Amino acid sequence: MTPVTSPAADRVDLSALIKAYDVRGVVPEELNPTVARAIGAAFADVVVIPEHPAETVGRPRVVIGNDMRPSGPELVAAFAEGLALRGVDVIRIGLASTDGLYYASGALDIPGAMFTASHNPAQYNGIKLCRAGARPVGQDSGLSRVRELAGDYLASGEIPLAGPEEVGDVTEQDMLADYSAFLRSLVDLSAIRPLKVVVDAGNGMGGFTAPAVLGTGAGLPQLPLDVVPLYFELDGTFPNHEANPLDPENLRDLQAAVVEHDADLGLAFDGDADRCFVIDEHGDPVSPSAITALVGLREVARERAAGRTPTVIHNLITSQVVPDLLGAAGATTVRTRVGHSFIKAEMASNDAVFGGEHSAHYYFRDFFFADTGMLAALHVLAALGGQPHPLSALAEQYQPYSASGEINSTVTSVAEARGRVVEAYVTQQGAGPVVVDELDGLTVSHWDGQPQWWFNLRASNTEPLLRLNVEAADEDIMEKVRDDVLALVRQDAS
Repeated sequence: MTPVTSPAADRVDLSALIKAYDVRGVVPEELNPTVARAIGAAFADVVVIPEHPAETVGRPRVVIGNDMRPSGPELVAAFAEGLALRGVDVIRIGLASTDGLYYASGALDIPGAMFTASHNPAQYNGIKLCRAGARPVGQDSGLSRVRELAGDYLASGEIPLAGPEEVGDVTEQDMLADYSAFLRSLVDLSAIRPLKVVVDAGNGMGGFTAPAVLGTGAGLPQLPLDVVPLYFELDGTFPNHEANPLDPENLRDLQAAVVEHDADLGLAFDGDADRCFVIDEHGDPVSPSAITALVGLREVARERAAGRTPTVIHNLITSQVVPDLLGAAGATTVRTRVGHSFIKAEMASNDAVFGGEHSAHYYFRDFFFADTGMLAALHVLAALGGQPHPLSALAEQYQPYSASGEINSTVTSVAEARGRVVEAYVTQQGAGPVVVDELDGLTVSHWDGQPQWWFNLRASNTEPLLRLNVEAADEDIMEKVRDDVLALVRQDAS
């Protein structure tokens, strides 16, 4: 079962397609059945076969799901063929959200592959790979080797057979009901007050999972929820708006519908439904940092009630309110780099009960340390429905500071722009003594002094772009720091 390799000079370069965290590209120019087949074979060789215990009876197995993009089934079939040729059995679960695939990987304890381009436009597709138990596969944990080996297979023009008796089988299995029941078992909504919730699926996989989890689509008991569906029709061309709730324009319809229907809240899912954004009864967004604090406090309380010392993970650009409130509640908070592979690794190594990111990814120990927007939504519904106040009042205590959100600047030179900021804020300390770290980009903090503020400046991995996040104790200070840093960054912007 030794893979065929080509000299590195002849290797097909897949660096534009297979990046640090996943596979993502335009179909068919970058990602097509031929490429998918090679990636499947490489995934078998690098991750699946080495991870398969020698004493286990039967062939290694992989579970594969796909979102609603039209290119998905053909790409899945080719990827499955590559796996089978290398002697791996494949279980296809068909349409799934990304967290539905993570559930399948965790429940079956086998590696998985989710075909999705998340929130990207219709012409894209991609693959999120994981090891058994939904453990991440990133650049430093196998993805770079998958990229190299897939490039070798494409250069050689063939994928060697594992052997006549060793070619894997491809079967199908429906796991939606099991996924839905599992999530319901983690958060009890049966006794909450009745709530009306508008759900915007953006024609993505939320339209598939929301009826099953929040309704009775998977044969589960009715919850005290009146769900108003918005764009539940699965359509990978995204005819209404892109399934990217990070862009405020894509929340407009949901905000209007919440007000129109006099709903208690709104939920917006991205294309593969692993992220969830929350809108209050006035149609105003609740920041993902506030949701991290809200859900985190619920999980911390549960851990402490069980006699355990809780740990919560948050990335470095979530609000200061997260470590403030969770630390005060008795949790150990661990600050990490941005990116799901880093969060998941820290979740596992710290046995953390919960983790949150500014991008509305929420991670749970009870969900194989993986991210699931639907489970976060259940926690929000439980918190709101377990008390009498509206969501705006509930969320207010978790949003005491003023934040800029992420602001992107295209620059002539990343190094020179960053150098100007370092000179002004660190070398000269023009805004006063600061605390500086470079865990992920440049973070400059004046939080221990007055006025309180911090900012993080991170570079894109793929383009001359700097991303700025600023937070301060009040709006005026946030705006001043934001504008001053942006002026330095954009001094000679192209």
